[in-house]
Amino acid sequence: MTQIINKPKDTVSQVLNGVAFIHQDKLERVKNTGIIKYKNIKKNQVAVISGGGSGHEPAHFGYVGSGMLSASVSGPIFIPPKATEILKAIKEVNSEMGTLLIIKNFEADVTAFLEAEKLAKEAGLLVDHVIVNDDCSIEEGSYKKRRRGVAGTVFVEKILGAAAQSGMTLSELKMLGEEVILATNTLGVALASGKEVGSEAEIFHLEKGQISFGIGIHGEAGYREETFFSSEYLANELINKLLAQYRDFPVEKIGLMINGLGTTTVMEQYIFANDVKRLLQLEGIEVVFQKSGDFMTSTNMAGISLTFLALKEDKWLDYLKEETDAFAW
Repeated sequence: MTQIINKPKDTVSQVLNGVAFIHQDKLERVKNTGIIKYKNIKKNQVAVISGGGSGHEPAHFGYVGSGMLSASVSGPIFIPPKATEILKAIKEVNSEMGTLLIIKNFEADVTAFLEAEKLAKEAGLLVDHVIVNDDCSIEEGSYKKRRRGVAGTVFVEKILGAAAQSGMTLSELKMLGEEVILATNTLGVALASGKEVGSEAEIFHLEKGQISFGIGIHGEAGYREETFFSSEYLANELINKLLAQYRDFPVEKIGLMINGLGTTTVMEQYIFANDVKRLLQLEGIEVVFQKSGDFMTSTNMAGISLTFLALKEDKWLDYLKEETDAFAW
């Protein structure tokens, strides 16, 4: 697959420059960093920051805007930004009410962001965090849960960003975030590997016609490989495994997100959406919020993920529906 790039080593910087150019009415890049920040930051509310390795566009710079993120921090492809750069982002947008970090549950991400939080506190800044672990895939043969942070992170960013805009304190936002994370589950399936930037090298390998359930956004192995059958079969597999995560409390109303992983077409996403709708109707579950598109990709992987958010509070739905000018929402 031919990629429209220049030198691979310049890819992340040029992407960020392009974002700042196209969305210059609202966003700006902090020079010589991976930071994209909102131009019209309000200092009378908690600032919200997220980020991680590049390769998952439009995450996370696509969610910088009113009622979502104050800033995003991008590292190299699949590598989180350094703690010092995250600290710079905190200083760029920090308010008297503090800053909340939204961290995806990958070891390197957690290490970098928590180190930045430590440095910020040492500098006298008010900072806290939540760690998103919505991936409910299961390691093959071990049944050991490995809850990574994936597309459900976008729901967390939307709800906490809107809640911050409403005036919630830092401690209230942290508590809300932890509740929303517990109610959020995501499962993905890959049809073909993405390629390394500027290369034909596969991130992982799947035989032609095979699919992998539970694949990670960095190509981490899924829990089962098998021959592709149909969109309806995929939807049924993902729905059953997602609903199994809610044994401890009844699920009556949900928000859902259908997320293309890079090269999944709009046609495929809507066929899958129709299957999800019909199967959830059979389960008697009311879908009160739904989105489909590319929200958190894995370079140019072919595949799809499905996220469920059990809406335990009516206010969560209000936050999801609240207006934002974040361009990727």
